[in-house]
Amino acid sequence: MRLLLIRLLLFLFLFFNPVSILAKPITVIDLHFWKLTPLKTRLVFDLSAPVTHNMFTLKSPNRLVIDLKNTKLIKKLKRPKDSELVKNIRSAPRHKNDLRVVLDLKVPVRAKSFLRGSKGTNGHRLIVEINTLERALSAQNALISEPSKNIPVRISKSAKPSTKITKRGLPANLHASRDIVIAIDAGHGGIDSGAIGQGGTQEKEIVLAIAKDLAALVAEERGMRAVLIRNGDYFVKLRKRIQLAHQYQADLFISIHADAYPNDSSVQGASVYMLSHGGASSEAASFLAEKENAADLMGGISLSDKDELLASVLFDILQAGTLEASAYLGQKILKTLRKIGNIHFSKVQRADFMVLRSPDIPSVLVETGFISNHKEEKKLSRPNHRRKIAHAIMEGIREYFENKAPPGTLLARQ
Repeated sequence: MRLLLIRLLLFLFLFFNPVSILAKPITVIDLHFWKLTPLKTRLVFDLSAPVTHNMFTLKSPNRLVIDLKNTKLIKKLKRPKDSELVKNIRSAPRHKNDLRVVLDLKVPVRAKSFLRGSKGTNGHRLIVEINTLERALSAQNALISEPSKNIPVRISKSAKPSTKITKRGLPANLHASRDIVIAIDAGHGGIDSGAIGQGGTQEKEIVLAIAKDLAALVAEERGMRAVLIRNGDYFVKLRKRIQLAHQYQADLFISIHADAYPNDSSVQGASVYMLSHGGASSEAASFLAEKENAADLMGGISLSDKDELLASVLFDILQAGTLEASAYLGQKILKTLRKIGNIHFSKVQRADFMVLRSPDIPSVLVETGFISNHKEEKKLSRPNHRRKIAHAIMEGIREYFENKAPPGTLLARQ
């Protein structure tokens, strides 16, 4: 009888996810919609516990998808009344234990999310803010067509009123601007533990913690939004990481790792990498082989009707600009990392890392230290040191956007 019981327990362990068995599901107790302005709406999920989540937008039709890990609903979600952005809301279970919430939208939107604790009995909230450019442009056109009308402009509490007046007498802050999107990629995950330190520390756990710290810092920045390529302990294929960055319409891609050199445990220090010329050439060949599907990457320029030489020149121009921006970003992050610890390479290194191959997204890979070095392993295991690393990367991002903010973003206006 005892042997039978042991076999049964072994069967459950091997064929079911032990985490999902033990973890108590998070419940969505309620969802509230708040109309901040005609251009901006806030969704507040009341939760029973902090939730791991991801979200992304889709086009044609316009949708916002929010995935909540290990979560279930208590009651059906109600769509907002008289919303200028949201047509409908629906939900469905995903991967047995997860919940997917889909917002059908009237216009394209940008979205930003963050978690907050609450003093209420439920204790936790997921807040999602969505905004759009389309309504702002319509409002601007209305004012231009009837400049004599004194129509007030509503300004959100987080935005500072502009004192500048344009030539047509319109408030300068009427022009809506989107958030910058930063994709943060925690290396490895799931069955791929990455490097393992002498003390048993796993790279996948360290880099995920740093990625989450960095995402929290980005979320606090006005005009920025963070997306996590993986937000839990699961494996994501390298090419899929690039695809997710494009799906999230990222402006920057930062991959976080911890280095290892088993042959010499004294090696230490942080490093920053960008894509090598060889990797860029390889990606160009792959890209041009599928040029009929490349219009989105080229800003709407179709390559299907271009000869190979012209297509190659257009792609080289796109990729050269991305590599230049990647080098600049890498230099800024490397400079700020110097302030908190040792540096292994004094200059940004080039390597053919698959995750850096996005032709249109400036991308860097940050090796936060050598987990094979016992001292650095201990430092990386400390939450305080990991937060210092996240702050250093964030400082480098800020310095990068002082000169490289994409047109149409809030930071570019400032």
